[in-house]
Amino acid sequence: MSDRLTVLKTYKLYVGGKFPRSESGRVYEVTAKTSAAGAAGKGEWLANAPQSSRKDARDAVVAARKAFGGWSGATAYNRGQILYRIAEMLEGRKDQFVREVADAEGLSKSKAAAVVDAAIDRWVWYAGWTDKIGQVVGGANPVAGPFFNLSTPEPTGVVAVLAPQESSFLGLVSVIAPVIATGNTAVVIASADAPLPALSLGEVLATSDLPGGVVNILSGKTAEIAAPLASHQDVNAIDLTGADAALAKELEIAAADNLKRVLRPPVSRHRPEKEAQSAAPSSAVDEDGAFDWSADPGTDRLTAFLETKTVWHPTGALGASGSSY
Repeated sequence: MSDRLTVLKTYKLYVGGKFPRSESGRVYEVTAKTSAAGAAGKGEWLANAPQSSRKDARDAVVAARKAFGGWSGATAYNRGQILYRIAEMLEGRKDQFVREVADAEGLSKSKAAAVVDAAIDRWVWYAGWTDKIGQVVGGANPVAGPFFNLSTPEPTGVVAVLAPQESSFLGLVSVIAPVIATGNTAVVIASADAPLPALSLGEVLATSDLPGGVVNILSGKTAEIAAPLASHQDVNAIDLTGADAALAKELEIAAADNLKRVLRPPVSRHRPEKEAQSAAPSSAVDEDGAFDWSADPGTDRLTAFLETKTVWHPTGALGASGSSY
């Protein structure tokens, strides 16, 4: 029998391509959700996660803004290559994520494996859209007069993302990937009760050619971190997926101060349609009434944080002899 001590993992934030502890020095206990085959028992301690502060949120915004110019200026094809590389790295660390998802969501090993497979496939799916979404939502517009009128999509900027509370990995990937696929940078607040898959994702992003600051991952109390992000003047948009109805309303009011784009939480039986409006179809609800992240995501989240730029250009003299070109 070995008397070797287990080397426990220290989970850290992911900000600006680095792994800092919380500025406040605070941590909180993360426990397994329920017992499951191959997972820890209900309530069993898993790790101490950093509890982010308002200062951590502001630092993440600074890092995201610094990275925005380079990331939005990269070619769509290059962004797709990097997203595909993320999927490759996740494939290599699948066993770790299966274990963490099983603990976080109370799933059996086989069900957790299916969730991780779906999350990896979703990275690949969004990677393929990076150089195609422009053709779907942009194009030439017919106008009266001798002009070319062209509309092209451009990223909104820095997006604050409240990750789903129940879907610790597939839901997380489903809200991060479309934001960065279209050239935005993100400040992500992980699920408060199940942050470990998100914090481990930061380790994957750091080794997958994704420039530091494009994705920044914070853990802690969602309301505490989200409030300064919603009112931050250098945040251009906010995704309220992980907020309950009361918090979402407060954050939406705060976001109006600098006219942020706001993506409301998905519709579910627990959040009536009159209280929620999102880029996700209301039909994507599972048998328990929760939002079903395994459903076809469509392109709505890809377009949620895009701005349309329209350019007019003279065609030249068009007469009986034809164009002057």
